[in-house]
Amino acid sequence: MKSFQDKIAGALEIALRYGQTDGDHHKAWVIDQMVRAMTGANYDMWVRHACYGADGPDTYDWDCGVPP
Repeated sequence: MKSFQDKIAGALEIALRYGQTDGDHHKAWVIDQMVRAMTGANYDMWVRHACYGADGPDTYDWDCGVPP
């Protein structure tokens, strides 16, 4: 299991390598990859939580983006 410091380092590496790519769809991919690096096996649960709101589990959408 990765330590929290390793997860942070992985997410920051993704931001450094891909964060300046033009296009909203690519930036959404960068954010998604950073979230995956930080949440690991809890990614699906985190996305379900992010999509939940006043109107239930599908209040918001999660965009995985497009790789650059």
